[in-house]
Amino acid sequence: MKQATPYLMFGRQAKEALAFYEDVFRAEITDLQTYGEADFPTPEEANNLVLHAKIKKGNLLLMVSDTFPGNPLKAGNNISLVLECESESEIRRLYDSLCAKGSSLMELQDTFWGATYGKVRDHFGVQWDLNFTK
Repeated sequence: MKQATPYLMFGRQAKEALAFYEDVFRAEITDLQTYGEADFPTPEEANNLVLHAKIKKGNLLLMVSDTFPGNPLKAGNNISLVLECESESEIRRLYDSLCAKGSSLMELQDTFWGATYGKVRDHFGVQWDLNFTK
């Protein structure tokens, strides 16, 4: 398993936040994709919202997204920790262990970005994005 990466969620302000952090940290925005560019059904009002982006400066890495329409931003769901797993067995073990006393926010599944992915809230309220790129 690699380092945990902070994933910041915004309510329609991700592009503004990215520009701010790019300036403040003198960083580079990479991998920017909007909901409209993704290969799944998206409401018209979400087409220009950020589905996923990264901002990098040296060893600093932040991931950023806007919430999907119908999933309002609330204190506590505006940040999660991303774990890049090294195997199918590792992601399954982590998912099952974190769900044991916690709850699944998104079942483990194959994704359009070529990974197995799941989202979990542990029993302490911490949200985890588990990703295994195949």
